[in-house]
Amino acid sequence: MPSRQIVQDFIAMVQQGEYVEAIEQFYARDASMQENSQPPRRGRDTLVAYERAVIAACRAMRTLPVESFLVDGDFVVIHWVFEFTRLSGKTMRIDELAHQRWEGEKIVEERFFYDPVAALAE
Repeated sequence: MPSRQIVQDFIAMVQQGEYVEAIEQFYARDASMQENSQPPRRGRDTLVAYERAVIAACRAMRTLPVESFLVDGDFVVIHWVFEFTRLSGKTMRIDELAHQRWEGEKIVEERFFYDPVAALAE
């Protein structure tokens, strides 16, 4: 079960734009990450590679300050808002909930819930 402080540390790292470092530090080696109802990506190395590809496809990425998160035993829900500027200059905003299952101080499962139509709009 994560402490509120460890979750706050994770949130702070993401808000600072340290996306890859947050995965390396806070996700278990065999963690999974899932976008809505898509098949999950599995393994921290896979998650890091995917995140690096997202970053490479963007001119800029920004995480807005987190206004709310919940910790209930091993489960955490974070309300994220991300803004992306693609290499083309077009922008995209994703307002999502991340539902995480932690084991100790590591995320082992995460699923994102957001409007996929809004995520594709440019």
